[in-house]
Amino acid sequence: MNNSGIVSEALAIQKIISEELSAKSSMSEKIHKVLKTLTDTLKTDEALLYATVDENYLELMGQYNAGSYKNNIRYEEGVIGCSAAAKVIKTGVDEKKSLISIPVTRLHITIGVIVFIKHGTSGYDDMQTEEAETLCLPLTDLLTSRTFEDYKNQIIKEKGIVVRDALHGVSINKGYGVGKAVLHYRQRELVNIFADNVELEQSKLAEGRRKMVEYIDKKIAQAGSYMGNTTEIMEAYRLFALDKGWYKKISADIAKGYTAEAAVEHVYEDMWSKLSATSDPYIKEKLYDLRDVSDRLRAFIGGENEQQFISGDEDIVVIAQSMGPADLMDYNYTRIKALVIEECSPTMHVVIVAKALNIPVIAKIYGVLKEVKAGEVVAVDGNEGTLYPNPSEKLIAEYQKKSVGRQKIFEELEALSSKPTKTKDDIKINLALNYGLDLDYDYIKPTHCDGIGLYRTEITFMSADKMPDVESQRKQYSRLFEALDNKKIIFRSLDVGSDKFLPYWGEIKEDNPAIGWRSIRITLDRRSILRQQIRAMLRAAAGKELNVMFPMISTCEEFLEAKETLILEYEREKQRGRPTAVKVNVGIMIEVPSVLFQLDEILQQVDFVSVGTNDLYQFVFACDRGNPRLTARYDVLSAPFLKLMKMIVDKAGQYKVYCSVCGEMASNPLEAMVLIGLGYRNLSVSGAAYANVKKMILSMNNEDVADYVRSLLKSAKTSVRPQLLAYAYDHTIAIS
Repeated sequence: MNNSGIVSEALAIQKIISEELSAKSSMSEKIHKVLKTLTDTLKTDEALLYATVDENYLELMGQYNAGSYKNNIRYEEGVIGCSAAAKVIKTGVDEKKSLISIPVTRLHITIGVIVFIKHGTSGYDDMQTEEAETLCLPLTDLLTSRTFEDYKNQIIKEKGIVVRDALHGVSINKGYGVGKAVLHYRQRELVNIFADNVELEQSKLAEGRRKMVEYIDKKIAQAGSYMGNTTEIMEAYRLFALDKGWYKKISADIAKGYTAEAAVEHVYEDMWSKLSATSDPYIKEKLYDLRDVSDRLRAFIGGENEQQFISGDEDIVVIAQSMGPADLMDYNYTRIKALVIEECSPTMHVVIVAKALNIPVIAKIYGVLKEVKAGEVVAVDGNEGTLYPNPSEKLIAEYQKKSVGRQKIFEELEALSSKPTKTKDDIKINLALNYGLDLDYDYIKPTHCDGIGLYRTEITFMSADKMPDVESQRKQYSRLFEALDNKKIIFRSLDVGSDKFLPYWGEIKEDNPAIGWRSIRITLDRRSILRQQIRAMLRAAAGKELNVMFPMISTCEEFLEAKETLILEYEREKQRGRPTAVKVNVGIMIEVPSVLFQLDEILQQVDFVSVGTNDLYQFVFACDRGNPRLTARYDVLSAPFLKLMKMIVDKAGQYKVYCSVCGEMASNPLEAMVLIGLGYRNLSVSGAAYANVKKMILSMNNEDVADYVRSLLKSAKTSVRPQLLAYAYDHTIAIS
């Protein structure tokens, strides 16, 4: 049958489904008729329809002319379970029957499986498989209808199946974790609002303040023992806790007759009511810090001593509405397998600390404290932003295997260190590190990395309570040069704005901050900041080669303006006789689509380019990557985006310009496999991802992958991820 004939039949099936959904017959009758029509059209003998019940298994919802088959099938169990889990068509043949299992998906999630069985062992050829897949596409309408959902729920109830729906949020830090749920509540109930003795309450405030500062100092010392020099966060938190204006307001409320605890809460509520309406993420993050400090001060005023919430050897998942960095350190950090925080953003202090400790973080699961029971086992998928209450034993085992602590990472890196980073067909891949937090320093030696592909210099600025001067910046940069010897280090100039704000700049109000005043737009407008940063880089690179990359470049002219500033400072440093870089290379981060239309002009002016896939992805698809409603709608592993990525690397090759990928895409083994297949030979990844990406490289054949990826570039599908996953599994490429 030709394609037009198949499409006509698919449309006919869609019409039948539409008519059946509006008919007065029962859902079982509707399913029976649809399955009969499909069976007759495909000339098979039997048909089964399974629906996904939860992340664990499928339940039989209807059949036509079928014999005795299992009512429930767990994911990855047999042909049907494997088809559901991998989201790909699977076939099977035994001595009597031939089977084809076709997953029904919606937004990349398997919602059901339809199975066709014919008697005999002839199997299914490619044409029959394509016909079956096409004819089953309209089944999405059936399985997503309200009447089918009601029918499914009725069957589940009648069978006594206990279902806990997965809770979906937003990924903040990737990874997997399993542990007992710890519900994090810090706020004490107010018992007394008005004071009998004002002087006594003032002394309680003073003593509470003293204890809290003592406590924070202790935590800073502890942090230094396991977080290297990444203690700036806690130092900033300490300054916040010592703020004189805040204490003055609390003391004034006590003088009016409030108890010390009530005064702390009243001042917090007042500040929250005034500032919570702002759209500025930085201000909101400060309010979360204020919540943490207020709760902690109230605890000390009330006579609570420092406590270790969880002791012993139990793995835990901490679930909270909001948290501060000190809150995180109350727990045995070695046993925290994941954080679930309702009100959370990537730049919050608690997130920065969690990333330093390689703890997965998900956010924006509203009402999660009511959905999860304290002490029950939960599983967290930080890659997808999903929490599974009461997960199956299979899922627990899978996530425990995937959960990787820092020590395990270092052990894996040591085991891989002697192996050259080459594909099975001997293609060398330069694998560099992304660097920002001081804790990233710990990965330099065990990875034996090929350099630093992205130095996020803004972390130094974000952690300080005032603008860092030239000398303080130089010290930070020099440390990295000393550690890397003569390996390539790519410094990204200050990239702030949008979701990264500096505390000493004040509020920046914008309707669309992601496409607003940020990155190079800020530093070109405030040129002295850029010049000082360049001077610090040049002095740190004395006697060495310096690579400077400008972010958020939108036009060739914008780049040339930034480049001119760099060259001018370089010439001034040499004229002044200062020790400086022996050579300066200048590049851009490709993340704004407009530069793609000036790529020829730009590639003639740059020494290197690096693709920032995070922003490029959301700008290409006009899709907020932090919006949970959109996370499953678009995919970097789609034909349009992959064609764009190939165009960039091919064009860079024409001009013999060094081209790398430093965005999140490079740190995911499957995506990294595709990038290599597209022609990229330079990847920069996070320290936590380094071992997994290297293992993937060692297990892949570049020529084979390249051929397969090229075959997918003309696909009309929203995502080719299922096909790539199946390919990786079939060719034993290490992607997990």
